[in-house]
Amino acid sequence: MCSDTFGVGVRVTEEELRFLVHVPTDIASGWTDPEAFQSLVAEVVWERLDRRSVLETIATEFDTRDTVRLGTVTLDPDGTVVDHDLTVPGGRGDDRA
Repeated sequence: MCSDTFGVGVRVTEEELRFLVHVPTDIASGWTDPEAFQSLVAEVVWERLDRRSVLETIATEFDTRDTVRLGTVTLDPDGTVVDHDLTVPGGRGDDRA
């Protein structure tokens, strides 16, 4: 099975924090439903990081228009987590994209 690595981050806007999934251009053909795999990536991230504290840190420590990188998640099309490299964002400027 062919795994894909998705970059993940949070974009700060004036109204909200938006969870972002960077999809590789050469994504495996086994991923047929973009909403499903993006939801799966989000689920994997929030199982490994404390959602509330991460979002609170981003909301208070980063500026509007910043994109804060959380790391990567590598998945097989069947949903198996192959690897992840996720970190809690630090203070201002530490994790900007």
